Amino acid sequence: MRGEDPMIRTRSLSVAFFAITSALAAAATVACGSSASDRSFQDGQDPSTSSDGTTPSGNLVGDADPSSNPAKDASADHAAPAIEVVYAHTASTLYKVDGKTNAITTVGPFQDCNDQVIDLAIDKDSNAFVTSFSGLYRLDLATAKCSLVKSGDFPNSLSFVPVGTLDPTNEVLVGYLGATYVRIDTTTGETKSVGGLTGGYTSSGDIVSVIGGGTFLTVKGNSCFDCLVQVDPKTGDLLQNYGTLGHSSVYGLAFWGGNAYGFAESGAVFVIKYKPGAGGTAGSLLVADLAIPGGSTGIAWYGAGSSTAVPVTDEDGGTIPVIK
Repeated sequence: MRGEDPMIRTRSLSVAFFAITSALAAAATVACGSSASDRSFQDGQDPSTSSDGTTPSGNLVGDADPSSNPAKDASADHAAPAIEVVYAHTASTLYKVDGKTNAITTVGPFQDCNDQVIDLAIDKDSNAFVTSFSGLYRLDLATAKCSLVKSGDFPNSLSFVPVGTLDPTNEVLVGYLGATYVRIDTTTGETKSVGGLTGGYTSSGDIVSVIGGGTFLTVKGNSCFDCLVQVDPKTGDLLQNYGTLGHSSVYGLAFWGGNAYGFAESGAVFVIKYKPGAGGTAGSLLVADLAIPGGSTGIAWYGAGSSTAVPVTDEDGGTIPVIK
């Protein structure tokens, strides 16, 4: 019963009118996740509209041209097309982010999802899937229209993992149910356990994986509320803990241009950089909140999605170091 699930997230949504104007030298991105167990809106208001009925627009982080450093598909012998658009969402509305202009625009309210949308994943070819409280859906990124794959309970932390990780020829949709790591058949909706987190950690909200880079997860447990970790996409277990993010309920996690980006239920949006240590000492995370004019009142991020084919490094070749 979902009402007894300790992961259930409840939140009221008020007026949502915002623009994100901060631009960073590194490119920005968006990725996804919220607990299928504690996200609900009590007032039913669509966060894509303000009190005067307008939709929000503005700038999101990232001003580097991703085409200058296209990610390469490990299964191909040529550079993959640059991914210039990423997506974010609340429980009811999909947003599109232009990586070149930094503008965030509303695609529209989710259609035919039959419930609040709790996460989003996008593969290297920009095929998208979402989960709701009641099912798995294929998502049309142009219209925000959902097509049911299968009804049932599905993970709220979703990502595709690259070719060769769990399948020799195809990317695979994966997610976490608490600490359990599962793979999901996008044709049948069948879910199969692969492994999971050990050491007392559980998924806090989202996973993101990048071709040629790492697989990252927001976690809680062991004094983490939340922490960013690297996980092994073959087993789902922890490889390294980068440290605290300074935010809880980070339901959206994305990666673009060498940096990770977090989206919290509180409405906060922040960039996660890695600062190497000096003289052989350990490095550390640099977490910078992005200014939202008018504040974050009324915004509750439920997820985000970035393709596995986004650029792995920034313009200077920097990135979050990973264990391979």
